[in-house]
Amino acid sequence: MAIKRLDHISVVVDDLITATDFFTALGMTREGEASVEGPWVDRVNGLEGVQADIVMMRTPDGHGRLELTKFRNPKLIEIEPAIIPPNALGLRSVMFTVDNVNDAVARMGAYGAELIGEVVEYENLYRLCYVRGPGGIIVSLAEEL
Repeated sequence: MAIKRLDHISVVVDDLITATDFFTALGMTREGEASVEGPWVDRVNGLEGVQADIVMMRTPDGHGRLELTKFRNPKLIEIEPAIIPPNALGLRSVMFTVDNVNDAVARMGAYGAELIGEVVEYENLYRLCYVRGPGGIIVSLAEEL
């Protein structure tokens, strides 16, 4: 059995509008939205009484998708520390190739993104950086040189 494709990555956020605006400013397009609840949602999440709002975002090339999820019920669980460092176990980051890293960092700053380290050049191939995005996730940006 083989994987057919990576369908999407899901990010739980506390402010769906701000997160949608953030990824729209980065260059993604809103593909659709839905509210979900009911027995099937409870069963797939292993939780009781799930009520969630979802916005699906798509990359300009049409291949990458990001699902932004806001749980209305049960309430969100805060993790400690609230801002996890890049070396924490688990999903590290979501990376996007952009036209211009400096421009992307400036645009994302207007939506609350903070540069984690510095913009660096890797072997004359890429300019790279990490910014902290909605829900504290790390968004990696790469500019091909």
